[in-house]
Amino acid sequence: MHVLSELELTRSSGRVTKTGTTPSGEASAASAVEWELRVPGRPTLRVHDNHWHNGERDLVLHRPSVMPEMPSALSSLHGRLRSGIAPATGRRGLRVMVYPTYVDKQDRPRIHKSLTTEDLADRVGLSVLRELTAREGVTLEPAHDRPNLPLVDLDDPQDEKPLQHALFFPVEDDETPVLGFVHFRVVPVLRHIGWLSPDGG
Repeated sequence: MHVLSELELTRSSGRVTKTGTTPSGEASAASAVEWELRVPGRPTLRVHDNHWHNGERDLVLHRPSVMPEMPSALSSLHGRLRSGIAPATGRRGLRVMVYPTYVDKQDRPRIHKSLTTEDLADRVGLSVLRELTAREGVTLEPAHDRPNLPLVDLDDPQDEKPLQHALFFPVEDDETPVLGFVHFRVVPVLRHIGWLSPDGG
């Protein structure tokens, strides 16, 4: 499937068995679904959807044993800033947090956790958020059920109160969290290093 107009995301056949540390810090083994992200004229990037044996799940840009040559900001994203996938509290389905990446002055990828919906739309792209939420059963909402949080309305994005956003999706939907991870974590770094045009194609 195409991501923006310049990237192609493909699910690999089979699964990769690996060991490591879960988001909660527990040593475990995982069965990873591997997705290839192709950037024209650049090394192929691999996103792992790790299904840990203890029940946890996360997404990460996989760090191979031999790294191809690439700018340090992208190299530093490999194996870092993973996105946890968790059950949606009090409802059916799963959620992945919407924490967009930026690159700091030391050329290290970092994440923004709390943004107004307008700021989030400016960073990720309103059209991207609308495309993701147009998928069946997918919504963008406040991550936590707390009083006095503004509505997340992509037709009228609020710019008054920063909050943590999350993408909610059905359990059987394996594509949406990976697409979200690519848009929120990988694309900002690709733009920063010039591997993707500023307007995202």
